[in-house]
Amino acid sequence: MKRTFVSTLATLAFAAALPAHAATAFKAEVTGKGPAVILIPGLASSGEVWKGTTEHLCGPRQCHVLTLAGFAGQPAMDGPLLATAEKEIAEYIETNKLGKPVIIGHSLGGFLGMKLAADHPDKVGKLVIVDSLPALAATQLPTITREQMAQVAASTRDRLLSQDDAAYAAGLQRTATSMVSSPADIERVVGWGRISDRKAVANAMYEMTADDMRQDIARISAPTLVLGAYAGYKQFAPLPAIEAVYRGQYAQLKGVQIAIAENARHFIMFDDPAWMYDRVDQFLK
Repeated sequence: MKRTFVSTLATLAFAAALPAHAATAFKAEVTGKGPAVILIPGLASSGEVWKGTTEHLCGPRQCHVLTLAGFAGQPAMDGPLLATAEKEIAEYIETNKLGKPVIIGHSLGGFLGMKLAADHPDKVGKLVIVDSLPALAATQLPTITREQMAQVAASTRDRLLSQDDAAYAAGLQRTATSMVSSPADIERVVGWGRISDRKAVANAMYEMTADDMRQDIARISAPTLVLGAYAGYKQFAPLPAIEAVYRGQYAQLKGVQIAIAENARHFIMFDDPAWMYDRVDQFLK
């Protein structure tokens, strides 16, 4: 079961309500008032992917929607994106006195949320992971070593960087088509990919694919909800087999709740938003 978590996002502009921060790893847009929720998009995605989610959640909550450096037109940064973003999100929470916000992350954003919750347990109240896994490279080979993961990740990064523009664009289209159902949403996702910095995307993909959080998630103390997607795998595997992958990878996270969206592809917030909102609402009660 091969995944390329090339996530992206839909349309929403927010008026900044908190002090400006000097982060290089992300920009944040804020709306609503109340307990804080930080929403992190995935690879090559814009914070706009959370438009419907913020319209549903915000008002009684204050939503902080991030777009990571190098993605969807944001300027790229030097150095490792995930490590820097994790550090700067923790600082952002502290600086803006957000307490222990809810963290909602999609794909690479979910992986970043895992790392934040494991390394900074005092900064996360609850964690929602939308279709992401602790060890992406281990989906087909659970016994893969970290060295082998790094080799797989390097191969993927190098392939992305070596492609000519036409091949890269065709890859964006193929990937989006496998991850989203609606033609309009596919084009939205592809559009974000086209204006993302290719080197930033390739390097961030390397960071995630080379890492293995399967044991590290045992350090997460925040209640955690994992939402997986099945529609993209119906022709390849039965639902119990997909559920087993999620449960196996999250085995070390005590008390984790896992639910699988049978009718959604990777972008659950696009394909089956009502299903996702219902699960999130129940979890945040």
